[in-house]
Amino acid sequence: MSSRVWFITGCSTGFGRCLAEEVLKTQDKVVVTARKIADIADFEKKYPGQALCLPLDVTKIPQVNEAVATAEKHFGKIDILVNNAGYGMVGAFEESPDSEIRRMFETNVFGLMNVTRAVLPKMREREAGHIINISSVAGFAATAGFGIYNSSKFAVEGFSDALALELKPLGIKVTIVEPGPFRTDFAGRSITKTDIIPDYEPTVGAMRKYIAALEGGNQAGDPVRAAELICKLAATGPVTMRMPLGAAAIERMRTKLKQVEADLHTWEADARSCDRK
Repeated sequence: MSSRVWFITGCSTGFGRCLAEEVLKTQDKVVVTARKIADIADFEKKYPGQALCLPLDVTKIPQVNEAVATAEKHFGKIDILVNNAGYGMVGAFEESPDSEIRRMFETNVFGLMNVTRAVLPKMREREAGHIINISSVAGFAATAGFGIYNSSKFAVEGFSDALALELKPLGIKVTIVEPGPFRTDFAGRSITKTDIIPDYEPTVGAMRKYIAALEGGNQAGDPVRAAELICKLAATGPVTMRMPLGAAAIERMRTKLKQVEADLHTWEADARSCDRK
């Protein structure tokens, strides 16, 4: 079997870097991207001919198109796209400046769409491909103090659900990966913090303390193990639309599902009565 070609965004640290490393160990080829090429230059030195490192800011459409075109010319194809670039923000909605909200959506949502749009034409021509969107358990269950990040990842999940339906007849697969807390830079350099309004201390304050406690690398999740499972997913083919990672993700998702089921039970009879007889 010929080696597959991966295109991974956000590889300077965290999941992106770990995943690129694990994929390269399997002898597949990887287009390793990050905003600063210096942060990923070591991949080409360690894996000559197997890794292609390109600068990529997913919010800059011309750069996205150039990176995808360069990757396709260099390796001849892109089999697997991993939309990993993104960051978080802690703060109540009222505490969050409009400029920061828009900046987050530009990266977490529109940046993901930019790269997906650039990759799709060649995947459609080949009637093959796999798009893996790195979301979060925060894209499935919301938490006070994470509302802006929640909303960006909820958007990723809604987009991915619809995209999967559109692409299935074309031979292209879509999977949403939903990690819980992992030992990456997410709680440090990859998270923005807002100014504080004291009235939100009982709710948002708890999230701030939780994030601060994670900055020392105290998360339960092992990013290397997560990368291994994503490689397994790509090798075996997605059997589900979603892939939760970590015990915390499983528990939060189950709690949310129980809440939704309880709400359905409470309102089902009244809801059905709204339909025209």
